[in-house]
Amino acid sequence: MAPPSSTICIIPARGGSKRIPRKNIRPFLGRPIIAYAIEAAKNSGCFDEVMVSTDDEEIASIAREYGATVPFMRSAATADDHSNFTDALTEVLERYRELGRNFELCCSIFPTAVLTQPEHLRIGHEKLKADPELYAVVPVLHFGYPIQRALKIDAERLHMIQPENYFVRTQDMEKAYHDSGQWYWMRADKISGKLRLLAPTSAPLVISEMDAQDIDNETDWLLAEVKYQTRAQAR
Repeated sequence: MAPPSSTICIIPARGGSKRIPRKNIRPFLGRPIIAYAIEAAKNSGCFDEVMVSTDDEEIASIAREYGATVPFMRSAATADDHSNFTDALTEVLERYRELGRNFELCCSIFPTAVLTQPEHLRIGHEKLKADPELYAVVPVLHFGYPIQRALKIDAERLHMIQPENYFVRTQDMEKAYHDSGQWYWMRADKISGKLRLLAPTSAPLVISEMDAQDIDNETDWLLAEVKYQTRAQAR
């Protein structure tokens, strides 16, 4: 049985992506995009196991080619459009327990998180280990514009959502952050469909906009390529 301090990286990669078909293995600058998440996990040195949870045989084959394990396939129940990603993680951990392996800490990296930095995974790991009261560590980004000046449109007219902030100087407004959507460190025994990652039981890790990019459409894909290449040229 694995030691109680062991760690696992779970990369959830179902085959049925809709907005960008076959997104999780589409070539990104010459390699299947999932390869970058696998590489970041392995290069971090944090994990006893780096695995891909998938319902798709082609994804499984590519994942193994790039060094991840796929010891079992993901069930249809956790691979549809309505499944919560924590349901997939719960299923994986339960299957490992059936195989006699238990993990204390779990990190889930999304397969299109091509900008994930191994050193950020290491920092998140240390944060979670250092504070037993934490359930999770979440990478976050600073909003590029004050959310206190957010607008809404009603009957073709502009309205401030918080009009009381109209005359407040930008530098006097409280900083606001949003979830990067790239990866999460979690205590394995806290993972369930009810786990709230954006809560006081989670610690933030503030990262740069150059280290995150949601990829939901073709413009997002191009932005991720630009960021990846720009960051590589700056090294």
